[in-house]
Amino acid sequence: MKYVVVLGDGMADCPIKELGDKTPLEYADTPMMDELAGLSEIGMAKTIPEGMKPGSDTANLAVMGYDPKQYYTGRSPLEALSIGVDMKDTDVAIRCNIVTVSDEEAVYEDKTMIDHSSSEISTEDAAILLNAVMQEMQNETYQFYVGTSYRHCLIWNQGQVVELTPPHDILEQKIGEYLPKDPVLRQMQKRSYEILSKHPLNLERKAKGLNPANSLWFWGAGTRPALDSFEGKYGKKGVMISAVDLLKGIAVGAGLTNVIVPGANGGLHTNYEGKAQAAVDALTKKGYDFAYIHVEAPDEMGHQGSVERKVQAIQYLDQRIIRLVKEQLDAAGEPYRMLILPDHPTPICVRTHTADPIPYLLYDSTVKETHTWKYCETEAEKSGRMFEKGYELMAYLLR
Repeated sequence: MKYVVVLGDGMADCPIKELGDKTPLEYADTPMMDELAGLSEIGMAKTIPEGMKPGSDTANLAVMGYDPKQYYTGRSPLEALSIGVDMKDTDVAIRCNIVTVSDEEAVYEDKTMIDHSSSEISTEDAAILLNAVMQEMQNETYQFYVGTSYRHCLIWNQGQVVELTPPHDILEQKIGEYLPKDPVLRQMQKRSYEILSKHPLNLERKAKGLNPANSLWFWGAGTRPALDSFEGKYGKKGVMISAVDLLKGIAVGAGLTNVIVPGANGGLHTNYEGKAQAAVDALTKKGYDFAYIHVEAPDEMGHQGSVERKVQAIQYLDQRIIRLVKEQLDAAGEPYRMLILPDHPTPICVRTHTADPIPYLLYDSTVKETHTWKYCETEAEKSGRMFEKGYELMAYLLR
């Protein structure tokens, strides 16, 4: 038996008036998921434990079968693992976004958070800008590391785990009250704007109609993580297929193999087919038992507040990953179980994560159920199945 998780990050949502009071998942044209739903179990799961902040870090840990209350030490340390940072026990890792803040105001505190991803800036452009900041601000205490797209890492030697606000939580809001309370981190953010707002690359970006990547933004502080081996915990040898450093870091910590797919970029126009093929190859040709396919696009479109593009991301997931995985595993004659779900909701109406339960679909190629339901939030809730502890869903999949 082979096992597949297809995770559409932030795919769950709330009913939207312009979609006829349907959610994007309910509205999207998803023939493959609808077909599978009629043959599968659907239900709900709580991936965010009570009292914890909703994020892809805690939620994906839960989906991977790790109780976030036991294993979570912060988001950035997991990302640091994927970049190859060998953290000391005294280090604090901090996520370092390159964001877009408004240009008009003379005082940094009066600026508005425009875009947490700087128009989904390429890794190549981001590296140029981060290097410009590093030339002035990097020292033995504060070390910067280039990640992917707008997502980068700051390691604070002998640092403290301080409270910091995610930029996607404050879109279209003034940044002043959300700046770091730590005076050094606060000054570094302000100085980064002075450096980046005048950088020639940002002037080029503005001329092209792209958002300038004109400020660093720190958040997600944490200490060195310690995850149990996934294979030791569940007896399955697995791969992670994701363009996002956070998921790659979870894989490193859990002992999964990261499969790098050319063209996978964490955006709407990622290499969906490449991800599907990588999973199939791992399961049918390379001796792996388990594949985790993570797609960031629905979450990014939720943060952007784009109904149309979020629906499109879900449709791409259905036709360009789930359909291909099912068809090829069926053709290989390989019995398998496939779990389809988001990690958390990213509702268009709030443009950030919420802690509400998420819908799941569990298909077993060897057990054909017969149902009339479709895969969406409403139908999954009506099914009456609920995993109060979302981290128990993985053991259920692998039973």
